Amino acid sequence: MQHKRRYDSKQPASGRRTFVAGITALAAIPLAWPVGFAQAATQSFDFSPEQKGRVRAPKDPDALRLIADYRFVTPGVFTVAIAPFATPIATYATDARTVVGADPDYAQLIADAVGLRLLLVSVAWPDWPLGLASGRYDAVISNVGVTEKRKQKFDFTTYRLGLHGFYVRSDSTIKSIREPQDIAGLRIITASGAIQEHILLEWNRRNVAHGLKEATLQYYDDGASDRLALLSGRADAIFNPDAPLAYEAATQGQIRQVGTVNAGWPFKADVAIATRKGSGLAPALTAATNGLIHGGQYRAALARWGLQTEAVDRSETNPPGFPDA
Repeated sequence: MQHKRRYDSKQPASGRRTFVAGITALAAIPLAWPVGFAQAATQSFDFSPEQKGRVRAPKDPDALRLIADYRFVTPGVFTVAIAPFATPIATYATDARTVVGADPDYAQLIADAVGLRLLLVSVAWPDWPLGLASGRYDAVISNVGVTEKRKQKFDFTTYRLGLHGFYVRSDSTIKSIREPQDIAGLRIITASGAIQEHILLEWNRRNVAHGLKEATLQYYDDGASDRLALLSGRADAIFNPDAPLAYEAATQGQIRQVGTVNAGWPFKADVAIATRKGSGLAPALTAATNGLIHGGQYRAALARWGLQTEAVDRSETNPPGFPDA
């Protein structure tokens, strides 16, 4: 096992972090899928490129009226950027090319509603803001959470609850992590620069202010490395988007959930389609989503990937988001 880099832990209380990367051997610990929802254990999933069971929808007159003045990147095509980072949200099919999952299914429903052919463009998740701002695609549907900072540059259409989950090893003595004091002194894996990291840093700040020990945050290059750290006991918990972790817990049995937190903590922030600021596309996509909710196709598509519990009752355009990211 090789560690490329580890930062000294003698940093200020509000910013102490441990960076671990480049683990090149997985030893005897099985590689767990970076995937997630608890019902997955009793549900079969279709990872074929054909996706014959994908839910489809009719055109939505309200949405069509609202997009009348929008000029798509490619005429007749709804071009959507997506990062195939984790099942059941988005991953590659058995052909290693086709992107499948809950977000691709939702993107197809939106394309149906606005009467366009869907074109999914695979991107690295950190690259979506630049690609969207430069006009490479019409929208991003890739588990993007609404934040106040992002709203300064992009418009949003909400379509799924933004839940992040705390997971520990199945044999861990940790029973619950739901509020700041619960992370005191723990070693927690999370994603650098993401909403969940900001939540943990704020929890650390509050804990230090109350005389509690801060949590040490760990960052890894990939899911295999962070899971190895958790399963080998070098970390106490992982805190990232709930759906992939919950699916892993159900299908692999090596980790379990000990709490969830909304991405907007202490408020509410949901997952949304991102579009260019002021393009006029967001209201049409919001209308399309609400039409899909009322028509039943929306929940049917989520159920196909075991994500019913993340369904929203109503889509909104540019609602309040996470305030500090």
